[in-house]
Amino acid sequence: MGNLLGGVSFREPTTVEDCDSTWQTDSEPEPEEPGPGGGSEGPGQEPEQPAQPPERAGGRPRASPAPDEDAEAAGAEQGGDSTEATAKPKRSFYAARDLYKYRHQYPQNFKDIRYQNDLSNLRFYKNKIPFKPDGVYIEEVLNKWKGDYEKLEHNHTYIQWLFPLREQGLNFYAKELTTYEIEEFKKTKEAIRRFLLAYKMMLEFFGIKLTDKTGNVARAVNWQERFQHLNESQHNYLRITRILKSLGELGYESFKSPLVKFILHEALVENTIPNIKQSALEYFVYTIRDRRERRKLLRFAQKHYTPSENFIWGPPRKEQSEGSKAQKMSSPLASSHNSQTSVHKKAKDFKNSSSAVHLNSKTAEEKKVAPKEPVEETDRPSPEPSNEAAKPRNTEKDSNAENVNSQPEKTGRKGYFSARPSS
Repeated sequence: MGNLLGGVSFREPTTVEDCDSTWQTDSEPEPEEPGPGGGSEGPGQEPEQPAQPPERAGGRPRASPAPDEDAEAAGAEQGGDSTEATAKPKRSFYAARDLYKYRHQYPQNFKDIRYQNDLSNLRFYKNKIPFKPDGVYIEEVLNKWKGDYEKLEHNHTYIQWLFPLREQGLNFYAKELTTYEIEEFKKTKEAIRRFLLAYKMMLEFFGIKLTDKTGNVARAVNWQERFQHLNESQHNYLRITRILKSLGELGYESFKSPLVKFILHEALVENTIPNIKQSALEYFVYTIRDRRERRKLLRFAQKHYTPSENFIWGPPRKEQSEGSKAQKMSSPLASSHNSQTSVHKKAKDFKNSSSAVHLNSKTAEEKKVAPKEPVEETDRPSPEPSNEAAKPRNTEKDSNAENVNSQPEKTGRKGYFSARPSS
């Protein structure tokens, strides 16, 4: 089986746009803010099979990057808000690819077949085995570690056991979830009860409390102290990413939106944890599988994000793009109308100038004819030739006046012809 799978190669998404389908379909009506229930299965749910599944090569499947590893590799991307407050953020392809794989159920994850009978995570939550390497059972963690913020802060091996995923984390003793184990976990009330207690314990560690069974959250009693700590200890943002992912794997997808909305509100509106906003927009929002819920959260964030021109997560500015398109279409029409008016005016000027030229030529002909008249008609009285002679002079004077008045039109006509290409 392994040899057969080893020859299969899949093409990974290569850009952030390939990984992000949030704004692909945005036609359905939706309220501006997410409801308390959060995301759910429905028309906005992303398909389970992606258009571009991740690549596998060489017989051994390559594990998807863990959320902790993603953030560690991304470095300042998750904690850059405090150091570069004025710099425009950039979308992280590393984060987008990791969350793309998560939302699409880790396509071509061949480990799922290999480990489906292990059930280490379920046995840990049933209090049958301790987590490794510390050797501590889940009941001890829930009873003795709760409220011990120093231990929860500085121990880095328990989080992978409390919130298991279908990808490898930094604790290599922790086993990855499988689809079979997920189904068994959901059917085990004992495991689900402890999982929710673990979630509440970590929320309290962050200064947040779960207020009801639908996933709504609020500030805990100790929120000021804990928010200050959360704003400064940015490695906890990686833990929140893992927690959100695990909620979705174990049947609590609807709990994600209330938590992410709460964090965005505290970061962008209340400014109590400003350093978390980059991670919230780049990671937390994109753990949500329903596009509609992601759009609601991003619209909320855009209203409160400062500076507004640095908001890079959408939505697309349809109205502005259509307006600019209409403006572009109207500009050629206006310029065409102006050019036609200009040509018409130039033609009119040319006609007036032609009339002036014709009048000048007529006057010149009359000048030539005028001297001959006294010779041919010698019997005519003298005053009549003088009137005839006076008439051309007046006409010449009038034509000169017309020529002076039409001088600018001549100039315009000259410019008009000079613009024409030579034949």
